[in-house]
Amino acid sequence: MTSVPEDKDVAPVSPDTAPAVRASDAERDEVAAILSEALAQGRLTSAELAERIDAAYSAKTRAELAPLTADLPDDLRKPGAPALAAVEHQQLSATFSKVIRTGRWVAGRHTSATARFGALIVNLSEAVLPGREITLDVNTFCGKAIITVPPNARIIDEGGALFGKRSVTSGHADAGEDGPLIRITGRSRFGKIVVRRKGTHDHYSWHEGWAH
Repeated sequence: MTSVPEDKDVAPVSPDTAPAVRASDAERDEVAAILSEALAQGRLTSAELAERIDAAYSAKTRAELAPLTADLPDDLRKPGAPALAAVEHQQLSATFSKVIRTGRWVAGRHTSATARFGALIVNLSEAVLPGREITLDVNTFCGKAIITVPPNARIIDEGGALFGKRSVTSGHADAGEDGPLIRITGRSRFGKIVVRRKGTHDHYSWHEGWAH
């Protein structure tokens, strides 16, 4: 057997000189979810959360992501942990009550939003949206759901209404290919669903009361 001559001019790759591994969108989303759970547990302040989430989505490599959760408990990062599961699926519900979700929070790729005899107010304008596309399954029965989306969001409405009202904002000058794609599904039954962009001047404010 002929042996292959060793190339003495090529130096072996050491851990210190190995190329950095690029981070994926899913890995950035997981870090954002862990940070959001840490805020809920009182381990981070709102300012720290905002700073670290911005750093997570600016990170290009895994090495840049690692320090962002290094000082948090290991159980937040275990497979199947609630924070990681919430990246994929979330449920928001208002039954005989009014529920508001706003500020800096991490939405799920698939979020179910239900209002029964109540009001559900969801503001996505400052939320962290995992990936480039999310699906909101919005359903109301004798209730209302008001969703505020970022100004540059692209919206696809695939829902309907039965003896109810459904108002979904259409195209906008600020919406573009770089904006998140938000797919709206679900049905309004004897209720109301309003999806609007942040900054839209109409009578459907995200903080409005039940009287409207």
